[in-house]
Amino acid sequence: MTAMLRGFLGLVLAWLMLVGLGAAAQAQDGGVLPVPALSSHVIDQASALAAPQRQALDDKLAAFEQERGTQLVVLIVPTTQPEDIAAYAQRVGDTWKIGRREVGDGLLLVVALNDRRVRIEVAKALEGAVPDLAASRIIEGAIVPAFKRGDVAAGIDAGVDQLMARVRGEDLPLPEPGGTRSPPGAGRSSRCRPRAGRRRRCPRAGWWARSARPAACRALAQRPRACRRSPGAAERSARWPDR
Repeated sequence: MTAMLRGFLGLVLAWLMLVGLGAAAQAQDGGVLPVPALSSHVIDQASALAAPQRQALDDKLAAFEQERGTQLVVLIVPTTQPEDIAAYAQRVGDTWKIGRREVGDGLLLVVALNDRRVRIEVAKALEGAVPDLAASRIIEGAIVPAFKRGDVAAGIDAGVDQLMARVRGEDLPLPEPGGTRSPPGAGRSSRCRPRAGRRRRCPRAGWWARSARPAACRALAQRPRACRRSPGAAERSARWPDR
């Protein structure tokens, strides 16, 4: 009987230790969701995309990076709770540091499926190409309508196409022809190749912009209007209603 009691007390003690370690770990990271590992251009933790859809989107984003140098990553999660999507997306961007180190041209599209929220985050050099108003129009005009129909893949694909179109219109350094492609978030330091007939230095910009509107205005002085905010300015995130 004594041996059984000792065994039971040992199990209770081990359980209490595990609970305590879990609580300590949760307190250490503030109880927020951990940032997932950046393993590809499409991270689908909500199983929202079929395997062929995910592969096709990943191939498209990889080809775009090879063409333009800009890294665009799509992250789909069930929820961002207890954070709102803006705080979560910012934390993911700060952790992943996608885009070229010397250019600062990363783009992040975050979808919280169960929260029914979507957000676009941009790095410093792309604040002019994708200002708040443009991000809001892409979300409301391209992504949300497909999401309301229940077609997540089509919404993401349409949003990605419009983001890539805006980046193609920006005067950013192109990657070296024939250069090797680094995995997303590698922060590679490749030489910049200006467009033919133009002399341009690599923009002096960091990896990610927390609240980079003033810095973006200075870095993109040739496009100051894109950095101006007016009362009631559009946001980079939105919630889509039920169908």
